[in-house]
Amino acid sequence: MTTKLLLERTCDIANKYLDGVRERRVGSLAEFGPLVQSLGGSLAAGPTEPLQVIEHLAETASQGLVATAGPRHFGLVIGGVLPAALAADWLASTWDQNAFSFVLSPAATAVEEVVRQWLLELLGLSPEMSMGIVTGGTMGNFTGLAAGRHMLLARAGWEVEEQGLFGAPEFAVLTSDESHMSVFASLQMLGLGRSRVTRIAADEQGRMRPDALREALSRLTTPALVCAQAGNVNTGAFDPLDAIAQLVHDAGGWLHVDGAFGAWAAASPALRHLAHGLSLADSVSVDGHKWLNVPYDCGFIFVRDQNAHQAAMMLEAAYYAPPRTPARANHHWVPEASRRSRGFAVYAALRSLGRTGLAELVERCSRLAQRFAERLSAAPNVRILNDVVLNQVLVRFEGANADARTAAVIRRAQDDGTCWVGGTTWHGMHVMRVSVSNWSTTESDVDRSAEAILRCAAMERS
Repeated sequence: MTTKLLLERTCDIANKYLDGVRERRVGSLAEFGPLVQSLGGSLAAGPTEPLQVIEHLAETASQGLVATAGPRHFGLVIGGVLPAALAADWLASTWDQNAFSFVLSPAATAVEEVVRQWLLELLGLSPEMSMGIVTGGTMGNFTGLAAGRHMLLARAGWEVEEQGLFGAPEFAVLTSDESHMSVFASLQMLGLGRSRVTRIAADEQGRMRPDALREALSRLTTPALVCAQAGNVNTGAFDPLDAIAQLVHDAGGWLHVDGAFGAWAAASPALRHLAHGLSLADSVSVDGHKWLNVPYDCGFIFVRDQNAHQAAMMLEAAYYAPPRTPARANHHWVPEASRRSRGFAVYAALRSLGRTGLAELVERCSRLAQRFAERLSAAPNVRILNDVVLNQVLVRFEGANADARTAAVIRRAQDDGTCWVGGTTWHGMHVMRVSVSNWSTTESDVDRSAEAILRCAAMERS
């Protein structure tokens, strides 16, 4: 079979999946062992016809697929895939470009520079900030914090990339009590540890308290690397970034902001007040595969000091061929060298949406989150725990042993299959967490999902 016929058949399989994803059961009931058994077995001694491979994969894997591309997956901050982004991602695979450098792909390099300019303008950040396209929030935080580590130690006369951390001058790391686990994962990989972090108290919505930060900074005798967030992972609330930035910079520190999904509020005229002060950060990480609705894996890191960013990530080898003319070097801004050309899908998503389309996407999901909260809270013994300022809703099903009841409702809702919601712990309570971030979600999807959740809650009472 020719490659053309193979891809045409694969396209048919993909289109069939997309045609049915809206009505597909959202969660999967597949079990790991049987799935491994049906997909695996002994590897064949010889080649298998490619079409047979693809058809077997599609048929067998289908039972283990979760409809995250559909409109009713609310358990995590997971976007679907915009049509233009999906098409561009197919092209990226077909073109098979290594986004490492201009020499290997002038197009991949140029498109990342265009994307950098567009994103900085959309998010209200300085046009001089550098950008790297990474795999997601963890590597975005890793890279921003690495740039901060470089800068704080360089000011003390220490080249950490050359000399390492052995004997290095000390500096403090301060995070919010509500910081996402990816911040701590990044700190552990950077050799800064998790237990040495000073956690700053947050308010009832999960926002870092400037008074608590001021007090912590006043006790320090070293510079500080401070991690704030734009969009609490549970409530969607924003740290008061303008006040935090002032405190950090007055103390000679570096402010990194984890803006995984919340930073996109800055692209909306109606919501950008939530992200006030984002432009004052020294580094900002943002996810693309969340609210921008591009394929996995995609994230961004923006750094105010380009020299610190490049010094923290710089890698070169004698065989890296330099371009004939000055050009962006994608590998100077990220932890990877060879990598997928993620910029094509980002470019297509942004160009297809435009300014107004991106703003409308963020605003619509936020309205739908409010609709979710209204529908659920209208029922007895259902309490919304957060101010729904963005796309996050925390739900508690009250009554005798509310933790167990909430957990049971979540399990029933997942088994029901109409939608998928997850659970989390919030201020010592087990709660349902609803995240709305898919471009294809409608009011009807929210109403249908809320009805299913309340039906499950009623069954749990009986």
